Amino acid sequence: MFRGISSINLDDKGRIAVPTRYREELQDCCERQMVLTVAVDERCVGENGCLWLYPLPEWEKLEYTISKLPTLNKMAGKLRRFVIGNASECEMDGHGRLQIPEKMRKFASMDKKIILVGQLNKFEIWNENAWAAKEKQWLEGDDNEGLEELGPLSF
Repeated sequence: MFRGISSINLDDKGRIAVPTRYREELQDCCERQMVLTVAVDERCVGENGCLWLYPLPEWEKLEYTISKLPTLNKMAGKLRRFVIGNASECEMDGHGRLQIPEKMRKFASMDKKIILVGQLNKFEIWNENAWAAKEKQWLEGDDNEGLEELGPLSF
């Protein structure tokens, strides 16, 4: 399970170093094999998108779920083209680094400062400024859309 927020740097070659605290788990769960794709969550689209980084077994579960969606459903088609079509396999090297393809760096407006956000079964990767803006928006907002769908969840 991946949790927490980490500030990391994007190097000149377009690589990020996965924080040490996740490396052993990633070795154990997926032998450092991962899949990177563009995010389609409403929080992550627009001018400053973000990326999703999945361990390979979690990605395969998602792919299977998407493959079962109706072929003629327009939204399912968009999801397949966007999420699956932009997917890129990547392997964490011996130093814990991952290469982020240039197209994805542009999609998410990546520059030197990156935020890696644990999301239980995957990570979100954000431009630091975009993350700060979204965080501020969430903290100041009163958007409770979908709250009733959470049922009896309490903290």
